[in-house]
Order: sequence, then C-alpha cells, then structure tokens
Amino acid sequence: MRKVDLSMEENNKYEVIKKLVETNGNKTTASLKLLCTVRQINRMILGYKENGKAFFIHGNSGRTPINTFDVNTRQLILDFYRTKYAGANLTHFSELLLKHEDIKVSPGCIRNILLQSHIFIPKGEKSY
Repeated sequence: MRKVDLSMEENNKYEVIKKLVETNGNKTTASLKLLCTVRQINRMILGYKENGKAFFIHGNSGRTPINTFDVNTRQLILDFYRTKYAGANLTHFSELLLKHEDIKVSPGCIRNILLQSHIFIPKGEKSY
C-alpha cells in the first residue's frame, strides 16, 4: 500500500470520518465539525470504506493549473518588460504585448510575474 499524504484540512476530514465509522457516532455532530451536510458525510463514509485514506485526496492535487503561463512565456514577458517596452506602465505594457507580440495577459498577471521575479514596479503618480 502506498503512503498517502494529506493536507491539514483533508486530514481533519479523514480523522472525523474514521472516528465516526469506528465508533458508530453521530452524523449530525460530524457534519457540524466539518461544516457540511449529512448527505456529504454519507458520501465520505462510503468513500472511506471503499478507498480508505486515499479517498480524501483532492483530485487536482499535484497538477499545474490550466491558466498558468509556461516558463518560456514568463521569461519572454520579463525580457520585453526589461528591454523593448521599458518604462511602460502595466496596463500599457499588456496592451503592447497583445498588439505587437500576440501575447494576451492582464495587467494583474504581469504584476504577479514581476513581483515573483523581484522586479520593482513603479507606483503611478497623480499630476495636479
């Protein structure tokens, strides 16, 4: 049997359901502890009996999200920000990327990419 690693929330569900099955406890109390319905508790009990601890692992764990940029695109965005479009604000930079480079990315996503790469983003200043 393979070792199953659960997150804290998944482990909490596992422990509550395990205790519920072993002691034939109260489903209503378990549903209040896990903040779910009795119907979900019944589903978890069936899953626990069939698959054991592995039932509580989330189906998308270990997968990369579908909306992430690959490493090459991230590096391309960083290179364009440093060289070709230096000095542009984030909104204008995203518009330039879409118009000239055919890369569709939001200003918020650009901000996150720059912050993860420890690049300083200048604050906008109001002119009075």
